[in-house]
Amino acid sequence: MLVDSHCHLDFDSLAEDRAAVLDRAWGAGIETIVTICTRMSRFGEILAIAAAHERVYCSVGVHPHNADEEGIGNAAQLVGKTENGKVVGIGETGLDYFYTNSRPDAQRASFLAHIAAARETGLPLIVHARDADKETMEILSAERERGAFPGVIHCFTGSRALAERAVALGLYISFSGILTFKKAEELREIACDLPEDRLLVETDAPFLAPVPHRGKTNEPSFVVHTAQCLATVRDMPVERLERVTTDNFYRLFNKIDRPAAPAVS
Repeated sequence: MLVDSHCHLDFDSLAEDRAAVLDRAWGAGIETIVTICTRMSRFGEILAIAAAHERVYCSVGVHPHNADEEGIGNAAQLVGKTENGKVVGIGETGLDYFYTNSRPDAQRASFLAHIAAARETGLPLIVHARDADKETMEILSAERERGAFPGVIHCFTGSRALAERAVALGLYISFSGILTFKKAEELREIACDLPEDRLLVETDAPFLAPVPHRGKTNEPSFVVHTAQCLATVRDMPVERLERVTTDNFYRLFNKIDRPAAPAVS
């Protein structure tokens, strides 16, 4: 009973053997996968992947790295794409000041358009935040005052202040394989203290493979290791952690029909 709330099945290292990647995910007990859009120019391909597999869904949006080339200028560019039943989220979007792939003003403008689309559609905003905690908090707080919108800080690596502010705004926090890394003690301390009804797990595959697969190509089946680590950090049975994060996922991504529980004989 696990989901991978964020991966990139269109990226080359997963696309090369996507059928096997998905078979391993289903075999590991992953029941639902969301593959994330990072460029509008690739949205058609991403939607086709989701359409081809019953338990794969997708988002629509532009990563902050690509904001100079393909940044979203208005919410309508995204809203129309969400009419398809397989499109269940907005993003990923946000701010990344660690790299200089796109100008900060282009990132901010695109981020605001994504927020407007999430507010209009009610679909969760998928937020990328790296070396931009302060401005991310400022934008999310200001936009929340204009009207509520659901969302998640994905692949969380930020400060305790960002995590607490996001939760206060009604957002979720998603942890990736970074949580398992030896030097991620501060991140594990944050994960320990967050309310359990705001926790998600993801792979961000093909990146950030968790221990014991660190350094390899990540894939959705590996989310089990992140879940096991999070359960250990929070001193709870892994079965309960799986149930909690899966319940949270379907609450947030509420456009997705949850599979019926198997009958108990």
